[in-house]
Amino acid sequence: MGRCYNGPMDQTPRFLISLERAFSRRQRALYLVGGTVRDHLLGRPVHDIDLTTDAPPTEVKALLRAAGSNAMYDVGERFGTIGAMFGDEQVEITTYRSESYTPGSRKPEVQFGTSLEADLARRDFTINAMATAPGQTEIIDPFGGRADLDSRLVRAVGNPDERFAEDPLRMLRAVRIAAELHFQIADETLDSIGRSAQALTSISQERISQELNRILLSKPPSLPIRQLCDLGLMQFIMPEFLSLRQYAPGQARHKDNLDHTLRVVDRTPPILTVRWGAMLHDIAKPRVMSVVSDEVHFYGHEMAGARMARKILGRLKYDRATIERVSRIVELSGRINSYEGEWTDGAVRRLAREAGDAFGDLLLLSRADVTSRREDRVRAAEQRVDALQSRYDALQTEEDIERIRPPIDGTDLMEMFGRGPGPWIRPIKDHLLNLVIEGELAPDDRERAAEIARSLMENAPA
Repeated sequence: MGRCYNGPMDQTPRFLISLERAFSRRQRALYLVGGTVRDHLLGRPVHDIDLTTDAPPTEVKALLRAAGSNAMYDVGERFGTIGAMFGDEQVEITTYRSESYTPGSRKPEVQFGTSLEADLARRDFTINAMATAPGQTEIIDPFGGRADLDSRLVRAVGNPDERFAEDPLRMLRAVRIAAELHFQIADETLDSIGRSAQALTSISQERISQELNRILLSKPPSLPIRQLCDLGLMQFIMPEFLSLRQYAPGQARHKDNLDHTLRVVDRTPPILTVRWGAMLHDIAKPRVMSVVSDEVHFYGHEMAGARMARKILGRLKYDRATIERVSRIVELSGRINSYEGEWTDGAVRRLAREAGDAFGDLLLLSRADVTSRREDRVRAAEQRVDALQSRYDALQTEEDIERIRPPIDGTDLMEMFGRGPGPWIRPIKDHLLNLVIEGELAPDDRERAAEIARSLMENAPA
C-alpha cells in the first residue's frame, strides 16, 4: 500500500476506524501488530496491515462484513487468519493464538483463544512483537521491541534457539530484516543462527527463495550475502557460492572472486534477474580454473556457469523464465565484455538475437562488472558499453533485430525440393539467417535465397 499511518484516530484511515468500531460493538479486541507497528514507529511506509483479535475466525468474517469489506479471502483459516479488502486496501486479521511444534515438523499445532501477550510471544523478533489499538498511541511491548528499535537491533523473542527450532526460516528473516532496516543482529541471536544453520535443510526451497529475493534486492546486498556465508547459512542454500573463496595454488595470483562478485552485485540496479546474473556470472571459475606458468585462467567459465545457474536456480524452484533469463545472462557475459568497435553490424545483431529480451540486463551487468580501482579502466569500460548500446539502438531503429527471419522458411524448402521435414532443413535456414544478419541478403529477397538454398543442396555431402 505504500503509505505510513501516523498520529491519532483522526489521521487513521477510514477503513481501520470502521473495523475498530465494528469489533468494539461486539466487545472484541482489535490490535495492529507485527511489521505494521514496527514500520509505523520507524516512520516507514506501511505496506501490509496486520491485525490480531480475540474473536474466532467465523466471527471475524461477520465483523469484516459489518465493517464494510467488499471481499474476503482465505489466507489460512485453520491457522486463524482471514484476509479482506476495503476498496483497494488489504488487511489480514488473525485470532490470538499460541503455537507448539512437534520435533522435525514445520507445521505448528495452533491453540486459539489465548491472550494478546501469548500471541506476541510466538512471534519471531522483539521488533515484530508489539501491538497497538487503531487510533491509539499506547504501544503494548512485553518483550522490549521499542528499545531494540531504538538500538537498531534484531533480537529473537525469548530463547533464540527455540524460535529458530520452531521455524528455521527465521534465521534468513533475521538477516533480511537487518539488511532492509540497516540494523544489527543481537549477539545472542547471531550466535544461535551459527549453531542452528543446518536446520535450514528442513525448509522448502520456495520459502528460502522468497527470502533470498528480498535479500538480493536490499541495499547494499553484499552485506547480507556475506553474512549468509559467514554464519554458515549459505552452505545449506547455495554451497557452490562458497567455492568462490578458492585460490589458485602455488605462486599464481588472481583477484578474490568472492569479493569481486559481491562488488559487482552492489553495482547492479535492484532488478532481480540482473542481481542473480551478477551473483552467478563467475560461479564456475573455481571449477574451470587452470594455472599455466603461474598465470591463472578460467577458460569456458561462462558456458559452465550457465549450466550451473540452471541447476542452482532449478534447485531453488525458480520459474522457468527466470532460470532461462539468468542463465543466458551468465552465458553471454563474457561476449558482451569483449565488445570492440571493430565488430560488424552482423556481430552486434547476432549477440542481440542470442540475448533476446535479456540484452538490457547484459548491458547493466557489463557496466557493473568492472570493479577496478583505476578510474581509466572504469571509464573505458563505460565507454565500451555506451558504444555497444548506441550500435544496438541504431540497428534496432532500422529493424526489429529479434524478428529477423530468412526470406524462405522450412515449408518453402520442403516444397522446393519435394522432401519432408527433417534435419536437412536446419543448416540451410541457419545459413540464410546468418546472411541476413550480416547484411548480405535482404530479408525479402526470396529469389536469391532460393538460389543459395539450391546451391547448398547441390554441394551437400551425399
